[in-house]
Amino acid sequence: MDCGLLYSGGKDSTLAALLLADFYDLTLLTARFGVTDDWEHARGSAQGAGFDFQPLDLDRSVAEDAVEQMVEDGYPRNGIQQVHVHALETAAAEDFDAVADGTRRDDRVPTVSRAQVQSLEDRHGVDYIAPLSGFGRSAVDRLVDATLDVTVGPSEEIRRADYEAELRALLADEHGEEAVEEVFPDHDQTYVEGVRR
Repeated sequence: MDCGLLYSGGKDSTLAALLLADFYDLTLLTARFGVTDDWEHARGSAQGAGFDFQPLDLDRSVAEDAVEQMVEDGYPRNGIQQVHVHALETAAAEDFDAVADGTRRDDRVPTVSRAQVQSLEDRHGVDYIAPLSGFGRSAVDRLVDATLDVTVGPSEEIRRADYEAELRALLADEHGEEAVEEVFPDHDQTYVEGVRR
């Protein structure tokens, strides 16, 4: 069975790939809007972990709407949620038996509700899988420490290939760098350098 996994090159999505690898023919999908070319870093992480990779082109108007939502809200949560659901919808429209992501049990955003899952599965004839949904942050961190070589740093320094990086860039283009600082809280990102065999 074929599974498309939304993939950023970070620890959560890489760990999700490792958990699914015994059951699916995986393709790691990095969602992109064409705002930046940082998605190429995810290709390196995917290939280093031994997985097939492909970019997943999203509708740029969704990113533009998400940025405006973030500015209006003053925080990124609802905008990121919009983009994540759009990315899952786009992946589900591809030729996969299943779509997956690296969301954890205690993630505040993005989340996928039971109703959204049922709708996605029914409309596209796919299975939705969140292999980390039973894992909390500390459990994920322990598994990552045991299996992955990871670089950790502030979001603006880690060139990770996720839609957050493109949303930050679009927000800066549309509203200035100060808007990025106002909307996005300081937090660390991860970038997977390799898998320990």
